[in-house]
Amino acid sequence: MTTIRVYGIVNCDSVKRARAWLQAEGRAFAFHDFKRDGLAALLLDRWIAEMGWEALLNRRGTTWRRLDDAARASADHAAGARALMLAQPSLVKRPVVEWSGGTISVGFDPARFLELNRRG
Repeated sequence: MTTIRVYGIVNCDSVKRARAWLQAEGRAFAFHDFKRDGLAALLLDRWIAEMGWEALLNRRGTTWRRLDDAARASADHAAGARALMLAQPSLVKRPVVEWSGGTISVGFDPARFLELNRRG
């Protein structure tokens, strides 16, 4: 993998900060917008294998709060959480970044980005 790929939603504040940070560092990256481009099951499966579904499921956002109790309850195990994230990609914590060195990160943390940026 030679290019940094940032996955998220254009108007998400964390995604905006991550993109601005990468631009300020002069790093080229490709952006994948969940709302426009969707979320492929194979991609989500790879992230789950790498990070675990718990790290990817955003239980703090507006989309989660709008879910009914039954939908929330269905996310208490890997298969249910996966199905919900595929049906509503806004439930994926953002941004997910695939770094050029192959590492995947979730969320925006400037110190972590600096570390990963140095690796490649």
